Amino acid sequence: MESAERAAAPVSIYLDVDGVVNPFSPVGTTEWGGQWTTADAGILEVAFAPELVAGLNDLARHPAARFVWLTTWERLAPEFLCPAIGLKGEDWPVLSSQGWDQGPEWWKLVALQKDLAAAGSQRIVWLDDQLSRESDARSWAEYQHDRVLCISPDPRKGLSPSHLEAVRKYLG
Repeated sequence: MESAERAAAPVSIYLDVDGVVNPFSPVGTTEWGGQWTTADAGILEVAFAPELVAGLNDLARHPAARFVWLTTWERLAPEFLCPAIGLKGEDWPVLSSQGWDQGPEWWKLVALQKDLAAAGSQRIVWLDDQLSRESDARSWAEYQHDRVLCISPDPRKGLSPSHLEAVRKYLG
């Protein structure tokens, strides 16, 4: 695919929350160089790096980016998390585990594959801290070659500046 053609093609970006945007028990400073900010997301308190939220908001404005929620938060992400932390993801599609969490496969992989078929995206970015522990998802992604960029951050740190830079570069 030519670089201009690649940059114009839509890229679905599947975003998890816990361990990605909201790290588990973060300590010290963020990978972004600042302090962790906490917010009441209505159902629980979340920790986040404001610089990460700004970076995600910036990426969401990219003409090729199509952000999709792929998280156990499901509808709660756009409803509660977004207003609490300032993430502009209230209108992003939300994938659900309903009906996909009964089989042996990881529900997120099944839901992503179904959405990918419906959306017709040629390339995807998958941001989930659990990816490094899901062998079926890793195998599927490897089979896709350069169609898939998987980023599995340390769940205690979440997404870093280098992760977002890799997504920017992938978007073209």
